[in-house]
Amino acid sequence: MTGKGRELVDMMQRRKVDILCVQETRWKGSKARSLGAGFKLFYHGVDRKRKGLGVILKEEFVWNVLEVKRVSDGVMSMKLEIEGVMFNVVSGYAPQVGCELEEKEKFWLDLDEVMQSIPRSERVVIGADNGHVVAGNRDDEEVMGRFGFQERNAEGQMVVDFAKRMEMAVVNTFFQKRQEHRVTYKSGGRSTQVDYILCRWCNLKEISDCKVVVGESVARQHRMVVCRMTLVVKKMKRAKAEQRTKWWKLKKEECCMTFRKELRQALDGQEGLPDDWTTTANVIREAGRRVPGVSSGRKRDNETWLWNEEVQEWIQRKRLAKKWDTERTEESRQGVQGDAA
Repeated sequence: MTGKGRELVDMMQRRKVDILCVQETRWKGSKARSLGAGFKLFYHGVDRKRKGLGVILKEEFVWNVLEVKRVSDGVMSMKLEIEGVMFNVVSGYAPQVGCELEEKEKFWLDLDEVMQSIPRSERVVIGADNGHVVAGNRDDEEVMGRFGFQERNAEGQMVVDFAKRMEMAVVNTFFQKRQEHRVTYKSGGRSTQVDYILCRWCNLKEISDCKVVVGESVARQHRMVVCRMTLVVKKMKRAKAEQRTKWWKLKKEECCMTFRKELRQALDGQEGLPDDWTTTANVIREAGRRVPGVSSGRKRDNETWLWNEEVQEWIQRKRLAKKWDTERTEESRQGVQGDAA
């Protein structure tokens, strides 16, 4: 990352990238810093010589960050709220070929714990580095597509096993691209696919494209993997309008007399009420619907019993008192005194 911040920002703007996972930053500390043009880097590292990782956000998403978890120099997660959707971004840097098995197991254990802490209702996208997952998907159709690259190695098998445990999909392998747009690492005559984007299997339909960007010179050997994701926001169902009987109208003498008359007719002239409460309640409700009437259920009724003359008078007094307290003028003081009189 040293001296590369502005170049990354220019690339993200040119390629219209909103969120970018970066690995092998080699910066020590757990901080956040501005990279210019509104982009911000959240990073974590314990050594300036190796590892380290981070997440770069476009300005409009910086204020959506709810939580940042810096688990280790190989695993970091960030939770954002985007249009009411909880969206988790995980940046992972797996130990390379040749590292101790204990170190590799520690990485996958940390990543498992991060995934288990995220509710299944929330979106998750993981940007991970290191491992060959192989071309083809025989016996792994639930997590892979058919468009991987090269032979699978032990690190690639760990990626596939993780995806199976967490019901995730290796996004790169589901989109048919030319070899040039699948190779993520190129050095001399060596071409490999070691960088991956993963998401929950159930959210794979929200990703419309995933490919390797060719022609950028920010990293000499590694290439950026980009996916286009559209969050599907579930619209809240509007509660069905409920009609209510306007019982408050019975406070008016004329309405009350009409209601009594209607009720007697419904009871066939009886003065008393039936012994069966269910029958009585139904008779009263029907009479209420016919005489006081029912509300539309869509908007507030202006004749609600609460908004009477006494309440309106006290509201007016409160407004005048607040005006006098703010302005402290003779005119406002007389207004309060006159109203009280």
